[in-house]
Amino acid sequence: MKLSDFDYDLPKERIAQYPASRCDESRMMLLERKSGGVRETRFSNFPRYLQIGDLLVVNETKVIPARIFGRKATGGRVEIFLTHRLGRRRWSAMLRPARRLRSGGTILVGDEDFPVKILDRTGHGEWTVQLPDAFTEDVFLRTFGHVPLPPYIKREDGSADTLRYQTIFARREGSVAAPTAGLHFTDDVLRRIRRRGVTVVPLALHVGPGTFRPLPCETVEENTLEPEYLLIKREYWEEIRAAKRSGRRIVAVGTTTTRALESLVAGPLEEQEERIIDGEPYIGGWAPVFIYPGFRFRIVDAMLTNLHLPRSSLLLLVSAFAGCENVLASYRWAVRRRFRFYSYGDCMFIR
Repeated sequence: MKLSDFDYDLPKERIAQYPASRCDESRMMLLERKSGGVRETRFSNFPRYLQIGDLLVVNETKVIPARIFGRKATGGRVEIFLTHRLGRRRWSAMLRPARRLRSGGTILVGDEDFPVKILDRTGHGEWTVQLPDAFTEDVFLRTFGHVPLPPYIKREDGSADTLRYQTIFARREGSVAAPTAGLHFTDDVLRRIRRRGVTVVPLALHVGPGTFRPLPCETVEENTLEPEYLLIKREYWEEIRAAKRSGRRIVAVGTTTTRALESLVAGPLEEQEERIIDGEPYIGGWAPVFIYPGFRFRIVDAMLTNLHLPRSSLLLLVSAFAGCENVLASYRWAVRRRFRFYSYGDCMFIR
């Protein structure tokens, strides 16, 4: 299977640079998996397409202000993009530009030149860095960190992004990109969903930088995805499994939630562990599943998702779920109807 089979033409002006004025005002495409039929509505109508007894699974990961700007001692600007925490004040990070940076060097941040130490270089073009001792990690990130908007949003982050590039479910810090299908939800939409007799269950899959990286191999099967950390209360996982066994529909909010659920059912996770948080048992570990056409879905029955980049792992996942021809035809339809694409764009419900 070739990546070129998952390409489509998208005018640049269809890439959303800002969110809709209201979260639930986004347009929503309905895609029928069996027939490939499509039609348009508004996301505010999403609750009416759910059924009594459905179990809606959401991603409660929280985006951290992972982008920090500093400078070398010689004055050159350096961007530090934190990807995941390794330990106390130690992080894996991408550094741009990386030319002439060396292990043992220092990047200076802020007017008072707080030092971020470069410890060593790791794989995937990343480095290990140590944050300054003058602050707690939380205070340092809140003071100097920026919202890590994806590279196809061609502007600097603003104060509105602090709120809008975060879902209403967000409570567990760890992502460097938003689980964007969740950005459309409002408290009102959530209340109406629950009033329909739908159970809402959270998990956390911390989205890593791999969500932005292009797949390097033209042959789809030769690619791999970086594992992402998953955390779910054991009680919730048992509830999801019981709902599936009883024939209730499992509706995943986003590709991240879908990957998490299918990794759990494939189990065990990489480095799976039992964790106790606030006295409750949780399952933790790294979700390794790479989903592309031919994958057999074992737990997800319906999916809400945004509209994804050509040739991306996310488009492969959606194509595996709804069929490549159906998805690409629906994307072409969305382009003609001037839908807004990617993180701040419109969405589709595949049922």
